[in-house]
Amino acid sequence: MKSVKKSPAKKPVAKKVVKKVVAKKPVVKKVIAKKPVVKKVAPKAAKKPVAKKAPAKKKTVSAEQRYTMVQEAAYFIAERHAFCGDNSHFWWLAEMEVSKQLD
Repeated sequence: MKSVKKSPAKKPVAKKVVKKVVAKKPVVKKVIAKKPVVKKVAPKAAKKPVAKKAPAKKKTVSAEQRYTMVQEAAYFIAERHAFCGDNSHFWWLAEMEVSKQLD
């Protein structure tokens, strides 16, 4: 007798699942006009009322103080000129300088 080789029992093969790929339609996005961005500004702090300043009072200088100021100014002017020149000219320049300072 002939021996018949038996083939091993076939196992059921799992079927491959094939997914159908459906071509998707391209999505058209609508372009929406954006609103301009408005920056929020913090509200300004309330200003405190400022007291009005009184008009500046001119400093009154006595005649003696003015004379001393002119005398010192005349000395320094003469010193800049190496004490060469007319004293009355230096005094006149000093009086002009002091009057500018006081006005």
